[in-house]
Amino acid sequence: MSRLQITIATGDYDITRPILDGAVSPDGLDIIGVTMPSPQRHWRMLRHREFDVAELSLGSHCARISRGETDLIGIPVFPHRRFRHGYAFLPGHSAACNASDLTGGKVGVRSWQTTAGVWLRGILEEYHDLPVSAVQWIAQDGEDVPLNLPDDIRLSRVNPGDAVTDMCADGRLDGLIYPELPQQIQAGDGTMRRLFDDPKTSEQQYFRQTGIFPIMHVVAVRAELVEQFPWLPRTLLEVFDDAKRLAVKRLSNPRTVSLAWLRTLQEEEQALLGADPWRYGINRQNVETLDTFLRYAHRQGVTARPLTATDLFHPAVTESVPAYV
Repeated sequence: MSRLQITIATGDYDITRPILDGAVSPDGLDIIGVTMPSPQRHWRMLRHREFDVAELSLGSHCARISRGETDLIGIPVFPHRRFRHGYAFLPGHSAACNASDLTGGKVGVRSWQTTAGVWLRGILEEYHDLPVSAVQWIAQDGEDVPLNLPDDIRLSRVNPGDAVTDMCADGRLDGLIYPELPQQIQAGDGTMRRLFDDPKTSEQQYFRQTGIFPIMHVVAVRAELVEQFPWLPRTLLEVFDDAKRLAVKRLSNPRTVSLAWLRTLQEEEQALLGADPWRYGINRQNVETLDTFLRYAHRQGVTARPLTATDLFHPAVTESVPAYV
């Protein structure tokens, strides 16, 4: 019996590495694993369909689905999640103490559609008194999918040669929402600081209040493959889930990671987030997380129409994946 050969492009994460190194070898599939940074991977899949299966920006996937684009089929696998409170920044000399102090100011983003930005703008509006309409937004990059911004949202682009990170550091912007840590923060040069002084505590409080561990990315497969091989979406969900199980098993051995208090950190995280905070599939907690994101995305003009969590995925994979302990 011949095996289907497919390319899978993901980030180089512990929970995807068993796919990339061949530790997970499903029946009927030969997998060629590809890793690359998120912006390049997303762009190459969305613009050129270079891979059979790829990890994608949740924001871009939602935007495409809302506009009736069905050439990429979603699978409820979430290889990248991240709390976002630690990714709101101010100039180092700023007198701002709270998000609401940015009302009327200029705030930079890498792009409007970036999933990290959708999450953090929504969180600041819903929980920290900073309406999306109360800020003049300045974007660094163009968008993967066209936007239909509400009339009350003001968005413009940087001038050629400018960078929003530098503009925040030198005070030309009043704040910055960014998906990664700017170089100025990593260098600790004092030109930029975080909006939330203790982001870990803020993020833990947010989780206790909402139960949300923000989803950043989903996995999508080319529609023509699904049409030809209807079993593929379910098989891919199982492949990613098997890889995650192997990664968690490996991580349970403290000899595999060079951290003195690894087990203490794991116990702290599990006590708050539960036994499997990276759980895949359509279940109550993931649906609530995705529906919150979709509410933010539609409010911010990222999606062209309201969506629900199940609109994002192939019907064959909308059943829950059993949790493990």
